[in-house]
Amino acid sequence: MDLDLAQLRALSAAVTEGTLEAAARALHVTPSAVSQRLRALEVATGRVLLVRSKPVRPTESGEALLRLARQIDLLAGDTLAELDAGPASTGARTLPVAVNADSLATWVLPALVPLAGTVAFDLHRDDEEHTAALLRSGTVVAAITTDPDPVAGCSVTRLGTMRYRPMAAATSAARWFPHGPTADALADAPVVVFDRKDDLQHRYLRGRLPGGRRPPTHYVPASADFLTAVRLGLGWGMLPDLQSGRLEADGDLVVLDPSGAIDVTLHWQQWKLRSPSLDRVAAAVTAAARRHLAP
Repeated sequence: MDLDLAQLRALSAAVTEGTLEAAARALHVTPSAVSQRLRALEVATGRVLLVRSKPVRPTESGEALLRLARQIDLLAGDTLAELDAGPASTGARTLPVAVNADSLATWVLPALVPLAGTVAFDLHRDDEEHTAALLRSGTVVAAITTDPDPVAGCSVTRLGTMRYRPMAAATSAARWFPHGPTADALADAPVVVFDRKDDLQHRYLRGRLPGGRRPPTHYVPASADFLTAVRLGLGWGMLPDLQSGRLEADGDLVVLDPSGAIDVTLHWQQWKLRSPSLDRVAAAVTAAARRHLAP
């Protein structure tokens, strides 16, 4: 089977942009041309590759070809740069990378700043226990994840550990936990949870709340706003030391349970490709992790 590069690019653009019309604009062709390329690719493979929803999404077969399309695009861009085609013709390499919210809010962005002139980042924020799925689907070329087992076709590097502790505003702790984090207090006190993928608070509560009792729960799906919600007293939450240290030192936040720390070990997974741009990103991320994360 011969796979046409223009057809693979049409598939990648459709998934990235979400619609065939947006893909056509990105590729500087007509929507009809994108549609024809996609149909030709499906005929060549004998598979349905896209679900024509809004946004479009790849089927399982489409995910396999999407990985190939993005790998080819990455390698082609690096090769052109190596041949000194110049930034006017190639531009910065666009790399989609999956990052968990707390890393994004604390230590990852400063690590990427020095690469901003040569790499354009398409950052996908997701829970660290789910970012590996974006690698499997071909959505991203690299991910910060808790998964130590390499995704097929990927390498894995241990980055370090982020420590989370159950914390609350001083006034909130005095109101809801006058006798400490007892079972009754944990059942009654409101808790702040990032989103429905976030298991940290529930992990702390398991074994501490008998009978399946559930406290009132607030969902605040943004790392900075999550911290603000806890600081203002909306509820208690598991906060990373990288975020809470200054507020704890100032007395705005207190630790509810010194024995309740949860360590989350992070790994860097990336495609096994000889890509200078991807390797530069990996080096920057791993160097920053050594500075900010516990071993």
